[in-house]
Amino acid sequence: MIAKGGTISSDGHVKVTATGCDAGEKDAWMANNYSGPCMVRDILDRIGDKWSVLVILRLGAQPERFRALLRAVAGISARMLTVTLRGLERDGLVARAVFDTRPPAVEYSLTPLGHSLLAHIGALASWAVDNEAQIKEAQSSFDAP
Repeated sequence: MIAKGGTISSDGHVKVTATGCDAGEKDAWMANNYSGPCMVRDILDRIGDKWSVLVILRLGAQPERFRALLRAVAGISARMLTVTLRGLERDGLVARAVFDTRPPAVEYSLTPLGHSLLAHIGALASWAVDNEAQIKEAQSSFDAP
């Protein structure tokens, strides 16, 4: 399936057809008010989806097994958690460790790259908590007849 700016992969994320941004392309992209093809779009699609931020925040506290993550992230289905973890693992943000037990135990943790993202996502989460009342007030005001 074709989407604006790329193709939609089997996990639902847009894969940008451009080759990404080298240093010069990145500067040109930023100077062009963040317009045009760039790897940023693909990365933001991954980390900005409905579940990735919550999974990254949860794994930032400690490594977790699949079932513990499933219980901790309210509303996520087992299939969506699997898709999210695979995507984060593919992007190098999450590591998957399989332990030789009966039944096999699988634990997920943030990689060093994932931890470097955690500080930014944590700041965004803190901002959202700090400004929740103002946002709800603005929404109520906007939605009022």
